[in-house]
Amino acid sequence: MGKTLLIGSCEPFSGKSALVLGIARKLLSANKSIRFGKPLATSLELTNDGVSSTDLIIDDDVRFVSETLGLTQEQMIPSIHILEASTASKRLCDGSLSPGEGFENLRTDLTDSSKNLINILEAAGSIHEGLLYGLSLTQLSKGLDVKVLLVHLWQDSRSVDALLEAQNQLGDHLVGVVLNAVDPQQVKDIEENVVPALNGLGIEVFGVMPRSPLLRSVTVEELVRRLDARVVCCAERLELLVETLSIGAMSVNSAMEFFRRRRNMAVVTGADRTDIQLAALEASTQCLILTGAGEPLSQLINRAEELEVPLLKVDRDTLSTVEVIEKAFGHVRLHETVKATYAFRLSQEYCDIDRIFQKFGINL
Repeated sequence: MGKTLLIGSCEPFSGKSALVLGIARKLLSANKSIRFGKPLATSLELTNDGVSSTDLIIDDDVRFVSETLGLTQEQMIPSIHILEASTASKRLCDGSLSPGEGFENLRTDLTDSSKNLINILEAAGSIHEGLLYGLSLTQLSKGLDVKVLLVHLWQDSRSVDALLEAQNQLGDHLVGVVLNAVDPQQVKDIEENVVPALNGLGIEVFGVMPRSPLLRSVTVEELVRRLDARVVCCAERLELLVETLSIGAMSVNSAMEFFRRRRNMAVVTGADRTDIQLAALEASTQCLILTGAGEPLSQLINRAEELEVPLLKVDRDTLSTVEVIEKAFGHVRLHETVKATYAFRLSQEYCDIDRIFQKFGINL
């Protein structure tokens, strides 16, 4: 009979898909047959016609992970419901909290003794997300009778509250946790002091992964979408990854010194600050975002094209533009190959995946 690993988190964008990639890759390297799916789809590109009742619902994260790992269509477990405003409204009006027939089919499928597979399931963003669909992390773990591995963002000791709440709700279904996005300077201290303390509370820790600017980064294309920006030039370079944000609101000399200390920036500045704009292009700038009235000078556009730096124009003011970009960092999905490759390395280096397998009863 196969095994099922349920990966969850206390809040969205905690690094579940990154850990899934690391676990799945190790299983595949040991010649294990795996499948991957999200019972509740949280990211789905819909056509104009939406999804019909006969379509298989495959979450975008599931597609990306499967393509990265070379999984077949049969190895992608379809979702039961889609988390979006329209489906939530319908379920609320219907007054139904049952996951329905799809859940029973999934449970039967996972317990089919003829399938010697390892199933990896990823829950929705938080402990409670999906309650309206009957597919929250707690409901999945108890309804499917499977064990849970949490990925948890760790800032300081106050972060333990969410883990204790998860422990209360999941009970014996909780196997343990991987702490993620830890300040790199604090990793050793967390391992020596926090991990033993959590173990003393009955929460086993399988890894402490440092915060990564690369994994928190966002593509220029995503910024274009979120800002509703106009691409002035270099539209073919929107795949560039932005790791940091800089605001060009100082003197040009101060700006040049500041820009030299930054890497892979998005620089936001007023459309009238041509001096700052040209200085930014000579630094590690992935895109230049112009705010306010006015259009970029041809001199600037020509230089941006020479250096292949996308130039964006927004109708917003600088403050609101910065707010949108700051919200994007760390809140985008793992849909770039370079991120996936780095996630593999992080999970292998900082997580005890073999011990995770032991706890789930998986023998390599």
